Amino acid sequence: MKIAVIGVGAMGSIYAALLSDAGHDVWAVDTWAAHIDAINNDGLRIEGASGDRTVRTVRATTNIIDVGHCDLCLISTKASGVGPAVQSAAPIIGPDAIVLTIQNGLGSGERIAQYMPIDNVMLGVADGFGASMRGPGHAHHNSMKLVRIGEIQGGLTDRLKHIESIWQEAGFKAQAFDNITQLIWEKFLCNVTFSAPCTAFNVTVGGLMGNAEHWGIALGAMLEGHAIAQEKNVPLSFNDPVAYVSQFGAGMPNARPSMLLDHMAFRPSELDAINGIIPIMGRELGIPTPFNDTLTAILRQREIDFLQAPL
Repeated sequence: MKIAVIGVGAMGSIYAALLSDAGHDVWAVDTWAAHIDAINNDGLRIEGASGDRTVRTVRATTNIIDVGHCDLCLISTKASGVGPAVQSAAPIIGPDAIVLTIQNGLGSGERIAQYMPIDNVMLGVADGFGASMRGPGHAHHNSMKLVRIGEIQGGLTDRLKHIESIWQEAGFKAQAFDNITQLIWEKFLCNVTFSAPCTAFNVTVGGLMGNAEHWGIALGAMLEGHAIAQEKNVPLSFNDPVAYVSQFGAGMPNARPSMLLDHMAFRPSELDAINGIIPIMGRELGIPTPFNDTLTAILRQREIDFLQAPL
């Protein structure tokens, strides 16, 4: 299968390396020229949870036109980059190509729908799947729990099972689900719990949970999201949201959410797709969201400050 991975940061690098190592024709597309050059010149090195390897079969480019038509277009940008990625990928997405997008937060499907029909679109959720960049051409794979994928319009189709098998054969713990929306929301509530609070207080997941005052703020933010999910009649697999997110966090006490990592590197984060989308939905539904209002305002100002700071 010919696969284009658009957005080859830490997670995208893991996807590209393992899929290529499994024998697929993989193209890595990114704007980070030094990373692209390193992949082409020295291969893509991955170390950590999926082993230590240097994959030299990945072809990399900053110009998506170089790819040509692909069978699977895997979008692994940040949430804010999904729309532009789909728009730029239009020339390589053939009529039968599958578009699979894997991001944190909500709204990826809606962003794609602005630029193309969603008949061939699948959504993914990476659960307990941490990664970070060590440098150009070098990613570290922290953990790998499960990659969940599903048709944007639901159902267990033959093509979905085929995509599931491709991921599994590449060494991923992957599973197809008939209702990916439920799983996206369940992961979203965990993101809301830990992303902005860990970033605001500059702590790990365990550090957040170990401080009663900070943990209370995190749970307050999550419960606002849970109230919205209930109002929207989102099916969830649990009855006790506090127990659910507590168990999730207890499994990765040393983790730093990607939002915190972005702020540590003075990069814009996925704030608008995670805690920042809660106040928007809350206003639409008449649900107060003071915890997320405050966290979002603080972190948005912080991003403005460091983006405007002189180099």
